[in-house]
Amino acid sequence: MSEPTATQDLIQGTPEPSAAAVPNSSGKPRSLWYDTWDILKRRKIFWISFVMLIVFLVMAAFPTLFTHKDPEWATLARSMEGPSEDAWFGFDLQGRDVFARTIYGARTSIIVGVLATLGTVVLGGIAGVIAAYQGKWLDSLLSRVGEMFLGVPYVLGAVIILGSVAPVQSNPGKTMIMTVVIIVLAVLGWPVLMRIARSSIIQAKHQDYVQAARALGAGPFRIIFKHLLPNSLAPILVYSTITIGSYIGAEATLSLLGIGLRTPVISWGIAIADHTRYIRTGAHAMFFPAAFLSLCVLTFVMLGEAVRDALDPKLR
Repeated sequence: MSEPTATQDLIQGTPEPSAAAVPNSSGKPRSLWYDTWDILKRRKIFWISFVMLIVFLVMAAFPTLFTHKDPEWATLARSMEGPSEDAWFGFDLQGRDVFARTIYGARTSIIVGVLATLGTVVLGGIAGVIAAYQGKWLDSLLSRVGEMFLGVPYVLGAVIILGSVAPVQSNPGKTMIMTVVIIVLAVLGWPVLMRIARSSIIQAKHQDYVQAARALGAGPFRIIFKHLLPNSLAPILVYSTITIGSYIGAEATLSLLGIGLRTPVISWGIAIADHTRYIRTGAHAMFFPAAFLSLCVLTFVMLGEAVRDALDPKLR
């Protein structure tokens, strides 16, 4: 996974909240986050992506609000039937309702994307903070380890790890399948986040307020959690938002290759993978899950772009 150039620009140009604070109408200082929200609420792309995000989250949390059909119920007599009044999206190869499986697939795909991103933020954030704050040989060591992971092609690394830990011949449970895929995505993606966190911390630790805190006797943990991390969250937040969409797409790619999620898990990627050979006779079984997958990825990318534009001082 390559680091977005827009995120690099954001790292170089993000001011500290204390430096950018200006009085608002009430006379109180305006923070970076206040200015960000003031810009976001006037952007249509933010509200469009926000509404779409709420719809997908509600779909994932409460699928019964959208359908009362059992996604596992199969009627072979209706295999590959097209859309109708009984089934808006038709039936798949096993005679299962495509609409129900598409709705229930949102939960798995979003959970994988969010948890994989959270793992990436934790691993990359910790490594970036340690490398930037300690510096010297530890910084060089962590940077070289990160470059080793970045040098491995993403798909190849996933094939090797998933093939070793959870081979296709095995029959793990739903939780184990999802856990392995989440860990693999986080392990392969943390070096990019480490670079972003490292650059932000290095820029922040040379500011006057950090030097003043150190002179007053503040310890490393207080400096990191009280001063460095709060003033380095902007680029991490932008990258994380976009990464959720990227990981949802990556999960679908791995499932399509037969090394990611698999039955009995229900996800958009599995629905696409199960019907690639039947695109001529039953394109609907693959089209609708792919459409929802694309819209979900687009939602997170649009939201990340909107937040990035609001946080970038060059665009103000």
